[in-house]
Amino acid sequence: MRTSARWIALAAPIALGVARVALGALWLHEGIFKYSAHFGRADILLIAHSAQSNTRVPEYFTAFSDSVLRAWPGLFGVTIPLLEVALGAILILGLIPQPAAMVSLLTLLTYWTSDQLISQYPVMAALSALIIAFPTPSGHYSILRLRRAKVTANVVRDGR
Repeated sequence: MRTSARWIALAAPIALGVARVALGALWLHEGIFKYSAHFGRADILLIAHSAQSNTRVPEYFTAFSDSVLRAWPGLFGVTIPLLEVALGAILILGLIPQPAAMVSLLTLLTYWTSDQLISQYPVMAALSALIIAFPTPSGHYSILRLRRAKVTANVVRDGR
């Protein structure tokens, strides 16, 4: 193996693992911030009202916010921070990095569609895209991989 290819093979799992953990930390921060700010029903209703009066919000999201967000603001007020904290934990632990990154990107696209923009969202989208594009190296250093390695070591040692 050429030196540059070998270097890439060694560096990719580390770099993508760092990207995965960074994305997880950003999601964890988002969710914890919402919990500490007492995010809830009123915030969801504010988003629904904003979607109705904002010309930058597409009609399909306005229809969604009018029919779904306004109908269950309490449910979304609880599940949004829960989703963000869960995404953060799953990504940090590396449990299912590619599906979590897909949910991450879908969530970010939903936030952008509703015109809820903050500065870290583009970074989070780029990190999500990297993890989606390279799922194997991004999950190389993870709890599941560590668990599999431990089971494999026990099988080799015990001969079963």
